[in-house]
Amino acid sequence: MSIHDERNSSPWKSYYGPNLGYVQEQYELFLTDPNAVEASVRELFLVWGAPPSTAAASSSAAPAAGTGAVQSGAPLAGGPLDSNMLKKVVAAHQLMLNIRRYGHLGADINPLGISQTADTKLLDPETFGLTKEDLLSIPASLIWDNAPDSIANGWDAIVRLREIYTRSAAYEFTHIHDENERSWLHKQAESGSFPAPLSNREKEALLERLMQVEQFESFIHKTFVGQKRFSIEGVDMLVPVLDEIVRATAHDGAQHILIGMAHRGRLNVLTHVLGKPYEKIFSEFHHSPNKELVPSEGSMGINYGWSGDVKYHLGADRAFTEGETVRAKVTLANNPSHLEFVNPVVEGYTRAAQEDRSKPGFPEQDLHSAVTVCVHGDAAFIGEGIVAETLNFNNLQGYRNGGTIHIIANNRLGFTTNSVDSRSTYYASDLAKGFDLPIMHVNADDPEACLAAVRLACEYRLRFQKGFVIDLIGYRRFGHNEMDDPEATQPLVYSKVRNHPTVATLYGNLLKAEKTITEEQLVQLREKTLGALQSGYDAMKANEGKAHVQVTQENGVVVPEDVRTAVPMETLKEINLELLNRPEGFTEYSKLQRILQRRATSLNDGEKLDWAHAEALAFATILADGTPIRLSGQDSERGTFAHRHIMLNDNATAQKFTPLHMFPQAKASFAVHNSPLSETAVLAFEYGYNVFAPESFVIWEAQFGDFANVAQVIFDQFMSAGRAKWSQKSGIAILLPHGYEGQGPEHSSARLERFLQLSADNNWTVANLTTSAQYFHLLRKQAAMLGSDNVRPLVLMAPKSLLRNPRVASHGVEFSEGSFKPVLPQFSLTETKAAKDKVKRLLLGTGKVMVDLEEAMSSAGEGEYAWLRVARVEQLYPLPQAELERIIGQFSKLEEIVWVQEEPKNQGSWSYMEPRLRELAPGKVGVRYIGRPDRASTATGHQEIHVAEQNAIISSALNGQPFESSLVRG
Repeated sequence: MSIHDERNSSPWKSYYGPNLGYVQEQYELFLTDPNAVEASVRELFLVWGAPPSTAAASSSAAPAAGTGAVQSGAPLAGGPLDSNMLKKVVAAHQLMLNIRRYGHLGADINPLGISQTADTKLLDPETFGLTKEDLLSIPASLIWDNAPDSIANGWDAIVRLREIYTRSAAYEFTHIHDENERSWLHKQAESGSFPAPLSNREKEALLERLMQVEQFESFIHKTFVGQKRFSIEGVDMLVPVLDEIVRATAHDGAQHILIGMAHRGRLNVLTHVLGKPYEKIFSEFHHSPNKELVPSEGSMGINYGWSGDVKYHLGADRAFTEGETVRAKVTLANNPSHLEFVNPVVEGYTRAAQEDRSKPGFPEQDLHSAVTVCVHGDAAFIGEGIVAETLNFNNLQGYRNGGTIHIIANNRLGFTTNSVDSRSTYYASDLAKGFDLPIMHVNADDPEACLAAVRLACEYRLRFQKGFVIDLIGYRRFGHNEMDDPEATQPLVYSKVRNHPTVATLYGNLLKAEKTITEEQLVQLREKTLGALQSGYDAMKANEGKAHVQVTQENGVVVPEDVRTAVPMETLKEINLELLNRPEGFTEYSKLQRILQRRATSLNDGEKLDWAHAEALAFATILADGTPIRLSGQDSERGTFAHRHIMLNDNATAQKFTPLHMFPQAKASFAVHNSPLSETAVLAFEYGYNVFAPESFVIWEAQFGDFANVAQVIFDQFMSAGRAKWSQKSGIAILLPHGYEGQGPEHSSARLERFLQLSADNNWTVANLTTSAQYFHLLRKQAAMLGSDNVRPLVLMAPKSLLRNPRVASHGVEFSEGSFKPVLPQFSLTETKAAKDKVKRLLLGTGKVMVDLEEAMSSAGEGEYAWLRVARVEQLYPLPQAELERIIGQFSKLEEIVWVQEEPKNQGSWSYMEPRLRELAPGKVGVRYIGRPDRASTATGHQEIHVAEQNAIISSALNGQPFESSLVRG
C-alpha cells in the first residue's frame, strides 16, 4: 500500500465499511505505540493524520498518548518520507511522549537541591539516536500536537517541551485515562498563556502574605520559647495556596470551602486563612486562665464535662467576601493528632453542604456549591490507609462531591523518618495515580509556580468535577515540634537548611531585581507585619486574666424520656399500604414480592411486625415528620441478612426503586447507599455529613458489628469525644449487628465493652434492643432530638438471628401507643406482695441472651420460676438508674442480682455493670455474674461448642448452677 501516488487527495476515500473500522483500530494502536503498527500504516498516519471518524477529535484535542501526527487531510510538504526519515520522526515523537511522561524526573522541584536519583536519559535526543540536525529537519507539527506557531522544527519543539516539563512546576498527567481530560491538561501546561502572569499588585500582596507567614512563626519562636507549634516554615506557601483556592472557588460559585488538615502549619492557617486573631493565638500559648468562669482546667472538666483540646487541633470558621456578589464560608475542621483521619469527615461536610434534602426522593446535589480541600503530610499521605479509602470516594455515587483539591505539604520527613524509609513509591503522591487524579509537583520556593498550580487545579475541578493533587515540595526548618534537634537524625539536610533563605526572602529579592518593589518598600512591609504581631501580643497581655477559653456547658443529665414517638394507628396503616405501591411497569422479584406483601395486614389485631417492617415504618414516619434520612453501609439497600430490601431492583431492567421516595406523606429526602468496603472512611464521612447537617438523620450500618473495630479511631477521637473536645454535636446512629449464634469470633461481638468504656459525660446512647417496637421508638426518639442541644450519637447493638425471631416481633398497638423503655421487665410490676416475696433471684441482662432465656422459660410449668424474675436492660448508657431501682425495690426478699451475658466475662457489659449494680443492690443482696469466662477471643469457632456454652449459660441462670460446672469444653 503506497500513499505517494496521489499526494494532493486524501487516501481515506478508498476506505469504507469494515475497512475503515480496521483503519480506525490501527490508528488507536498507533496512538499508543507507533511501532506497534506496520511501517506502511505508520507512514499513512504520520502524513495524513487521523481517519475520518476520529479526525474531529484529533483536531481539537491531543491524541491518547500525545501523538504528533499532522492534521487530517494536510499532507507533509516536501514529498514522501524515506524510511530513514520516518524512523527519525517516530523516534522524535517518542521523545516528546517521554518528556511529557518523565519530564518531572529532571524538574527543579526541590528547594534544597536534594533529589532522589532519577534516570533522565529518557529525556535526551541521544537516547533515541537523534541529533540536533535530525530534529531541525523535522517539522514541529509532526511530533507536537500543541506546537505554537513560533515553533517551526523538532529541535525547537523538544527544547521548549523540556523547558515546560522540567521547570519548578512538574506535571504528571499521562496516567489519566480519559483522553479529553489528558489532552486538556497537556494543552494547559504547554500553552504560552499558562500560567497567567501576576500583576505587580498581586506580586506585592503575595510577598506581604509570605512575610506575615514567616514573621508569625518567628515571633512565636522567640516569644514562647520551647512551646510546640508544629511550624509551617519550609512550606510557607501553603497559606497563599489556600488563599488562592478560597478566592478561586468562591468566584466559581462555591458557598462553602471545607478544609481538613493535620497540625503541621495549622496555627498559621488558622490565623491567616481563617482569620483567628493574633491575640487569641498568643493567649493560647500564654495559657491565660479563665479566672472568671473556669477556676482551673481540672474543675472545668469536672463541672462542665468539657475538656477542650490543644490549640493546634482546633478548627474555625470564617466568612469570605469579595465585591458585591462573592460570598463563601470557609471552615477548617477540628482534627486530632490522627493526621489524615479528618479527610473523610470533611468529605462528608462537603457532600452535606451540596445537597438539598427538603423534598422526597434522593437529595438534589449541586457539585459547585461546596469544595473540599485536604492538606496532607507527605509521609502520612502514602502511609495512612485512610487516604486511599478517602480517595476511593472520588467517583462513588453516594460519596462523590465534585472533586477534592489535595495539597501535600511535603517537607520530605515523617517525624524523623526519611522518605526512603517511609514509602516504597518514588513520590509521596504516587498513590493518587491509581485514582486517576492529575498531579503537579511544585517547588515551594517558587511562589508564582505554586499559584499557577492552584489555578490549574481549580479550573480542572470546575471543568471535569474531579480531584487534583498539588505536591508542594519544601522542607522543615525545625524539628518535628520545635523542641527536637533534627541534626541528630538528618545532619545533611539540616546543614543545607541552616543556610537556606526563606521563601519570603527569595521572593522579595526576586521582586527587587525585577524592580517590582524597592528595598524601602521591603523594609516597610516587614515593619508593618511585625507591628501587627506586637499589637496582638500587647492586647493579649492587657487582657490577661479575662476569659479567652470558650466553654460549652454540658450538665451530663440523661436525655429526657418525654419525646413522643407513638404514631396514630390510622396514620401507620395509611403509610404501610402506601409503602406497598410500585411504579407502573415495575417488575418485582416474585419471592421478595410475596414476603413484602405480607406486611399489608401486619397492623391488624393479632398480627405482629418484625424488625425490618418496624424499621421501614420508622423511616417513613420520620420522613413524614419532615426529617431527611441518609443510610449507608456495605449492604444497606438489601440488608446484610437479606431482611431490609428498602431499595428494590426491577427484575427485568435492574432499575432501582424505593417506596420511601414516592409515598405521599413524605416531606424530606431519603438516601440509601451501599458503601465501599470500608469502615473507617465511610463512618467518618457519615459523621462529617451529620455534623454539617445536624437536622438530618444519618445512619451507618456495619456489615457485622465486629468490623466496627476497624473504625476505632473515629469512635475514639470523633464520635465519643468530639463534643467534649470541640463542642461538636452529632446525632448519628450506628447499627452494629451483635449476638452469639455460633458464627465465630468475627461475626459475634460488636465489642460492646469498648463503647461502654468510652461512655461518660452523657456523650452518647448505647442500647441493645430485643423488640421491634423498641427499635421503632428509639429511632423516632433519636430523630426527634436532631438539631437540639440534647442530641447525642446512638450506638445500637443490632440483631442478626433475632431479625426473624417471632419473639422480637411486636403488636401494632405497641407502635401506636407505646414509647421507648430503657428497661423491659419480663413480669408484671403490679404483682401481689405474696408473689414478690417469693422472688430470690433477679436476672438482668441485655440483648439476644435475654430472648434465649425467655424461650427457655416459655415451656416451664406454672410456678416453676416463682423464685425468679427477669428484666432486660435495653439502654445501657446512660444507665436507667431510676428504672432499675424501681424494679429491684419490688422484691423485699431478694437474695441476689445476677448479670447474665453471652460475651466472655472480660468483654460485653459486665465490667461496666458490676460496680453500678453493687451500688443499686440493697443490704445483703449479692451481685454475681453468669456467662462465659475470661477469653482472649470473642467467641468459639466451633458450632457444637457454642451450643454447649449457650445452653450452659441459660441453665446456670435458670437453675442456679454455676456456669463452669456445666460447661462442655472442646
